[in-house]
Amino acid sequence: MTTTTPPAPVATTPTEPVHTAPAKRQRPRRSTPLTIAMLAVLAYFLLPLFWLLIASTKSAQDLFNSFGLWFSHAPQLLTNVRKTFTQDDGVFVHWLLNTVLYAGVSAIGAALLAAAGGYGFAKFRFRGDRAAFNLVLGAVMVPTTALAIPTYLLFAKAGLVNTPWAIILPSLVNPFGLYLMRVYAQDAVPDSLLEAARIDGAGEARIFFRIALRLLGPGLVTVLLFTLVATWNNYFLPLIMLNDPDLYPITIGLSSWAAQAQNGGAGTSSDMLALVVTGSLISILPLVVAFLMLQRYWQSGLATGGVKQ
Repeated sequence: MTTTTPPAPVATTPTEPVHTAPAKRQRPRRSTPLTIAMLAVLAYFLLPLFWLLIASTKSAQDLFNSFGLWFSHAPQLLTNVRKTFTQDDGVFVHWLLNTVLYAGVSAIGAALLAAAGGYGFAKFRFRGDRAAFNLVLGAVMVPTTALAIPTYLLFAKAGLVNTPWAIILPSLVNPFGLYLMRVYAQDAVPDSLLEAARIDGAGEARIFFRIALRLLGPGLVTVLLFTLVATWNNYFLPLIMLNDPDLYPITIGLSSWAAQAQNGGAGTSSDMLALVVTGSLISILPLVVAFLMLQRYWQSGLATGGVKQ
């Protein structure tokens, strides 16, 4: 009888972990001419705002006697702000409230109309839809100043001249906003979600206001901001539509102060110019606040609208 002995175990040596050299991260290439060009563009856009901020801290005499891009020896920003709000029995506050009314109502109304129209073009098919959308694209190319005189004649026939509606109603029409919302709604609102809502018995109006409008939020805020800025800074339309100083927005009100400064005496001219500069600074602050509060919405709306087909 033979016996077999089991083979001796083979000694194994533990393998040492292999250390690989970390890959070097490639730093982004920097272009010196491109950096200089971007700094020049930044200075081009920020220099007027910087000058406006500096000039608002100066007295009427320092506006002409001191260096324009630096503070004077005796800054008086709070004094200039107080004079601006109290000049002519506080008419600047009235102009500011008028501007908030015109721009706010126009922005909200234009955003809702653009969202409804864009959603309709994106999700419904009807006879002549392409021709109607091409008409919208053509309207984007028409400058608003070219429509000011025909709009005035139309509103004069309707008896709406020298009323707030003469500013609000034309501002509700935003062809670019309609185009942007159509492109955004194409993929932002899934067709399957709409079909599921219809199967559950929801009407089209309920689907739009309860479902689609929430999905269109970023694009809606983008259109709202565009219309807000356009109406806030609008000058030519209020100039030809409004005759009552109590209905003036900030743009026309400050222009009337500038004209008063140009036609007045030496002392009156410098004093009014200081108020115009300070009022201009105050007038842009609400827009800055609106952009800072809503920037994450309108940036995502712009990015999504730029890649949707």
